[in-house]
Amino acid sequence: MPVRTRPAPTADPAAPAARPRPVPAPRAAVGARTLRRDRWWMQPLITVVVLAGFVVYGVWAALRNGDYFADPYLSPFYSPCLTDNCLDDATPHVFGDISPVSPALLILIFPLGFRLTCYYYRKAYYRSFWWSPPACAVPDARRGYSGESKFPLVLQNVHRYFWYFAVLFAGLLTYDAVIAFIHDGRFGVGVGTGMLVVNAALIWLYTLSCHSCRHLCGGRLNLLSKAPLRRRIWARISVLNRHHMFFAWASLLWIMAADFYIWLVAAGHLSDPHWIA
Repeated sequence: MPVRTRPAPTADPAAPAARPRPVPAPRAAVGARTLRRDRWWMQPLITVVVLAGFVVYGVWAALRNGDYFADPYLSPFYSPCLTDNCLDDATPHVFGDISPVSPALLILIFPLGFRLTCYYYRKAYYRSFWWSPPACAVPDARRGYSGESKFPLVLQNVHRYFWYFAVLFAGLLTYDAVIAFIHDGRFGVGVGTGMLVVNAALIWLYTLSCHSCRHLCGGRLNLLSKAPLRRRIWARISVLNRHHMFFAWASLLWIMAADFYIWLVAAGHLSDPHWIA
């Protein structure tokens, strides 16, 4: 039996001819490193100046080893003061006499480690000091990119553990702020009191708005609805987390201001205005 075949379709002469698909043109070579014309370098420059200024000031404050206590104010750079060299009696002197070493060198590794490994500060100094990258639509200074998977940047992962020490130090600075209300055994309020109260508040806001804190409250949960208490805490921490950058800068600048004010009073350059009940 012969096989019947369907005739091949014929093109409709009235139909419009199919347009050929356009071939994309090769991308034009761009000689400039970036096409941005705004002052994109301003933000990394400001970050370099402020962070470098803090490092210089912090080294001076930690190594001056004096004029850090003006009763009842203790500089946050020296809190807690744990040696016999310390002039305050608010904390136990567990390390004895370590002169001429500054007592600040015993404790600054913890708040410094917390800030150095902070997710926001990492972004800030990666972009500003290493140009990795310095801004959006601006290429990296280096061709290769290894992330934080290699030494020494892999050590940045200890940030979550430094957070627990940060909570402890925030509590100690709060204690210092409370002690600052006691003048000669009586209740009193001075400019130094306000400086330490604001300092403690900013440190708490910076610590609680941390990404590690947010993950601790709401991480490792497949369904937040099954943990309503953690969900409420996580939601409130998330509100703080949106302003983490502001708290990072505000607390950094204020801790310098508080230390500088206490140094002025302790060194006799300034008299602390205060009111005593």
